[in-house]
Amino acid sequence: MNGPNNSFLGLSGQVAVVTGAGSGIGRAIALGLATHGARVAVLDRSSEGAEQTVAEIARGGGQSVAVACDVSARASVVAAAARVASAFGPAEVLVNNAGILRGGPLATLSDEDWDASISVNLGGCFLCSQVFGNQMLAQKKGTMVHIASIASYQATAGAGSYSVSKAAIAMLSQQIAVEWGKQGIRSNVVNPGMTRTPLTQARFDQPGNTERMELAIPAGRIARPQDIAEAVLFLASERSAYISGQELNVDGGFSRMLMSLLPRGDY
Repeated sequence: MNGPNNSFLGLSGQVAVVTGAGSGIGRAIALGLATHGARVAVLDRSSEGAEQTVAEIARGGGQSVAVACDVSARASVVAAAARVASAFGPAEVLVNNAGILRGGPLATLSDEDWDASISVNLGGCFLCSQVFGNQMLAQKKGTMVHIASIASYQATAGAGSYSVSKAAIAMLSQQIAVEWGKQGIRSNVVNPGMTRTPLTQARFDQPGNTERMELAIPAGRIARPQDIAEAVLFLASERSAYISGQELNVDGGFSRMLMSLLPRGDY
């Protein structure tokens, strides 16, 4: 895990916390941080998934610790923060990645599905930002990266409360950037486009879906978790030291395709 790029990003030795790191994008982020020398706290609701990520980091020679955590429960987040501080010290990097997808039309969306999305996606982001943020405030330094979605600014029929919860994360990040900036804390958002993960795999399993999606993406392919992780590493690193309160779309150009998808005449 100790390679020539460690000094370039300035992440070596940093205490980095990644939520939802038991699989998918979160795992890719945790692996990327460890590759660049960070000591990574792997938080996930699934202890098994967290342990698998830790084992993979260990095979590469990195340092990490698995911490079972329900980001929607304050007591669980507080306990996780204490565990991380005991293992590595106070958090210096926080990546709020944990999230769920509860789709459905608004006309019939249940209270349970609405509350779950808001509680995990938005509430979890707030709780982790506050609890780990207080560790950063005490040190007067820290970096936060929140994983939202291109669905946070593009309304998607049938997305239920997912888009709403992700949109709110963008404003929470701006609040953090404004309120805590003078205490040395930066906060930014990464908006992934269509990415193949365990959470989204069923969508790609439907015949023809992948091909149709790729036609709408200028880059010509579905994102890999590693594509998202690379953007997170940049925003977590010293290379982005003067960037805060911003959003970075990582979607292969898809969000710029609206006019190109309309019928057009010769001109």
